[in-house]
Amino acid sequence: MSDSDDLFIREDPIFVNKELLEISHLPDEDRIVGRDEEISQLANAVNPAIFGQSPSNVLIYGKTGTGKSLCAKYVSSQLVSTAEDEGIDAIFAYVDCAQDTTETQAVQTIADNVNTPESDIYIPDKGISTATYYKRLWRILDAHHDVALIILDEIDKLEDDSILMQLSRAGEAGKIEDCKIGVTGISNKIKYKDRMDERVKSSLCEREFVFPPYDATQLNEIMEARSDAFRDGVLEDGVIPRAAALAAREHGDARKAIDILRYAGEIAQSTNADTVPEDFVVQARERAETDRFSELISGSTPHSRYVLQALTVLSLNDEDATGYRTTRIYDVYEDICRQEGADALSLRRVRDLLKEHAFLDVIEQSRHSGGSAEGSYTEHELLEDPEVVKEVLEETIE
Repeated sequence: MSDSDDLFIREDPIFVNKELLEISHLPDEDRIVGRDEEISQLANAVNPAIFGQSPSNVLIYGKTGTGKSLCAKYVSSQLVSTAEDEGIDAIFAYVDCAQDTTETQAVQTIADNVNTPESDIYIPDKGISTATYYKRLWRILDAHHDVALIILDEIDKLEDDSILMQLSRAGEAGKIEDCKIGVTGISNKIKYKDRMDERVKSSLCEREFVFPPYDATQLNEIMEARSDAFRDGVLEDGVIPRAAALAAREHGDARKAIDILRYAGEIAQSTNADTVPEDFVVQARERAETDRFSELISGSTPHSRYVLQALTVLSLNDEDATGYRTTRIYDVYEDICRQEGADALSLRRVRDLLKEHAFLDVIEQSRHSGGSAEGSYTEHELLEDPEVVKEVLEETIE
């Protein structure tokens, strides 16, 4: 090709500020829709921090995409700013516990987040003990901050409660003297608290909030608030209402709704369309679901995928069933292994793989009692659309 300029688009005909449609983007207050009450409640819980006093520890529940992380980050950032006006040095640290699942990883992230350029304390990525990370964290907090808000997102992904115990009882245990800590835990699992250590539960769960799914009107407002990600006149009138209606009917998940809007724009880009018509919304929904699930199982082992394929086969062949026993899944899994020329793993190992899929919220597990004759057993149900799972697995299983 003689002219390399033909490879690139100098001016995007569809998007003007695509960042507004990224999940990681923290919007301004006027773009946070349908969560005024929740924001007010969170602000009330941590309000003492602006005077250098201890903020309440908070536990937030709600399904994915209901604004939990967004509101927690927004309230924390506003508190830091307001506290500064009052002469209080406040700071907040955000930990994605799906990424930092161990106590050591989580405390390293917190220490790194709250460290300052003025500090002479070094926080390496690795190479020191968990206890040393804690010691350096306490020194940083006492030396440089009056208040620290710690957000632990997807708290249910932590391996154990150890860091919750340390953070929630740091002052009481004399680990810190001059800094107050407030912990905000966020979970998609409403029953997460039931598995907490009783000592952690008593200190961490001072305030609890449940974020409900968004309805169609709220989803419509959320997407309208971000519609200036597109160039003027690009979005046709029915696009946002259609995307909002689809998302509200299926899950009430704002993340997925925004994903659909972004994907619709990308489809317009790839097809050289001048506008984003309503027809692109359905295509975008299918692409968003497929891409999200592909990312979820990327890096999984072949046998992990074979187990999931077995459950998918059962789900497609018997759509009326609400779940399938481990032994029934194992029978289909063995058939798939024979077809793939692979040696089947033990039933016990397949149980472990099913637990891993449940941990990732790909499937849901439920315990049942078969009476005195059968005893208790576990049933497994796909949380994803079986057709989407089938499509992704066909691409990944050779």
